[in-house]
Amino acid sequence: MARLSRAVPENAPGDLFVDDACIACDTCRALAGETFAGDEDERAFVGRQPAGPEERRRALLALVACPVAAIGSRSKEGVAEAASGFPDPFAPGVLRCGYAAESSFGAASWLVLRPDGNVLVDSPRFAAPLRARLEALGGVRTMFLTHRDDVADHRRWREALGCERVLHARDVSGSTRDVERRLEGDDPVPLGPGLLAVPVPGHTAGSAALLVDDTYLFTGDHLWGDAAGRLGASRAVCWWDWDAQAASMERLAALRFEWVLPGHGRPWRGASAAVASAEVAALAREMRGVTIRSGRG
Repeated sequence: MARLSRAVPENAPGDLFVDDACIACDTCRALAGETFAGDEDERAFVGRQPAGPEERRRALLALVACPVAAIGSRSKEGVAEAASGFPDPFAPGVLRCGYAAESSFGAASWLVLRPDGNVLVDSPRFAAPLRARLEALGGVRTMFLTHRDDVADHRRWREALGCERVLHARDVSGSTRDVERRLEGDDPVPLGPGLLAVPVPGHTAGSAALLVDDTYLFTGDHLWGDAAGRLGASRAVCWWDWDAQAASMERLAALRFEWVLPGHGRPWRGASAAVASAEVAALAREMRGVTIRSGRG
């Protein structure tokens, strides 16, 4: 639980507070930017207290999602209800799972509703309220793990839900050696109707994206949006090969999608599939030092 005695001094006076355990993962700002402030790579704080019931609900979702329990409420009002608030609807057929894991540095995980079996993209922290909600939504058929860093409680979810785990073979380690399906090579692999696994080596050797219905691209830590509405990638958090990551970005530009839904970073949406493709291609050129982009979608 967050400790009031260690609340950071930047907090606005009132019921909610952030303490000094914050790891600057940006989870709270992504969920409740009206309440939580600070630059996306810096420690969060309560910029202003929620202005009404919906803002408070969103802020309490952030409290529940925080991977290190750095957000607290003096009154505790509504906290128990918020624990059952995930998955949280994000876009048609796509929900945000919350319950970020410290082992994944607060990476987002996503639920994709599918008529032939729901898909969980990356692993949230295991929590009984989330399990109950996932089961109520039809369970999970497939857990797509984008790369080795964001696997969190994958084994507990497998035991609870019986889902098939998918991970690229190059990112399999001792903790994931029992995954049911290993992707091989660099060619895209269909996983089912409207589901395409796309290897994107670079951030890690086995990083992979998941393209859903030519609309949603789940990218792990390969590609993300930022608070200014830009697409980005960073050499500073490339753990394997930057040139390979740039080449993977070029291949993504040939795909059709509108949304980029990352593990770390902000969701991003292009004005159209053509705009999204152009922005990814421009980012790839920038990664290679060819040009600097002048516009945004």
